[in-house]
Amino acid sequence: MTDKKTDQYTFTNPVTQYPSDNFPKQELTWPGLDTKLTPKADHGEDTYRGTGRLQGRKALVTGADSGIGRAVAIAYAREGADVALSYHPREEKDAAEVAKLVEDAGRQAYLMPGDISEEATARQLVRDAVDKLGGLDILVNNAGFQQAQADIADITSEQFDQTLKTNVYAMFWITQEALPHMPAGSTIINTTSIQAYGPSEHLLDYATTKAAINTFSKALAAQQGPKGIRVNAVAPGPFWTPLQVSGGQFQENIPEFGQNTPLGRAGQPAELAGAYVYLASAESGYVSGETLNVNGGMVSP
Repeated sequence: MTDKKTDQYTFTNPVTQYPSDNFPKQELTWPGLDTKLTPKADHGEDTYRGTGRLQGRKALVTGADSGIGRAVAIAYAREGADVALSYHPREEKDAAEVAKLVEDAGRQAYLMPGDISEEATARQLVRDAVDKLGGLDILVNNAGFQQAQADIADITSEQFDQTLKTNVYAMFWITQEALPHMPAGSTIINTTSIQAYGPSEHLLDYATTKAAINTFSKALAAQQGPKGIRVNAVAPGPFWTPLQVSGGQFQENIPEFGQNTPLGRAGQPAELAGAYVYLASAESGYVSGETLNVNGGMVSP
C-alpha cells in the first residue's frame, strides 16, 4: 500500500498517502480474513518503526488478528512489548501471521483463540494472558462485531445480542478480570468509533455499542484514576478492514467507502497504531478519560 522506504515519521501529504480509488465490491464470510481482503490493508508491516516507548511492557489486545488490532499488536511489539493476541478461532490464519511479525520484532507473542462474547471465555482469556505474559499492564479492548441492516425491523434479537456481547459485555468482563492484575501505571484503551457521535442509520446496534464504550471509558477513568490506572478510548472513522466487507457495510457502499471524509479516503489500520502507542506509553501520563478521534477530519465533539 505504501513505499517500503517510508515509515510513520516520513513527511507526506495525507490526502495522497494511500489510494482513494474505488474499493472493489467483495463479500467475505464473517468474521472476514485479512488474507482474503482486496486490496490488502496496511497494518504497518513494512512501515511502522519503533522507538522503544513500550520496552518491557505486557499487552493484551483483542481482535488482534486483523485490522486495527493487528496494527496495534505490530506497533506494540516494535515498541518493545510482549503481546497476547486474542482472536476468534476462525481467524487462526491471520493471527498466526501477526504472531510471526511480533516475534520478528524480538518480542513474545501468545496466541489466544476464543469467542469473547461468552463470559467464561472472556474471563479465562485474561487469566491465560496474565500467566503467559507474567503480568499485565496494557489492555486494548478492540474486538468488535458489526452487521449492517437497513431497518430496525431487520435486526434480530440474536444479532443485537451478539453485537452487545462482543462489543460491550466482553469489554466489561475482560476489564473486570484484568484490573486486579494491573499495577499503577497501567493503561486501558478501548476502541469506540465516529459512530458514537454521528451514527449511521444502517448501523443502529453497532453505533449504540460504540456510544456505550465511550461512556464506559470515561466513567472507568474517573473510577480508576486514583489508583494510577489510566483509561482512554480511540474513535476511528472509516478504516479499511475485513470488518467492512464481511457484513459491516452494504456492498453498494464499498466502492466509495471513506471518500466522504475531508481527506477524501478511508484510513488504513497503520494510521491508528500511533494513537494506541501514545495512550499506552508514559508520554500520555496525564491523559485519562480522553477519546482520541482518528477519522480523516470528520467533525466530532
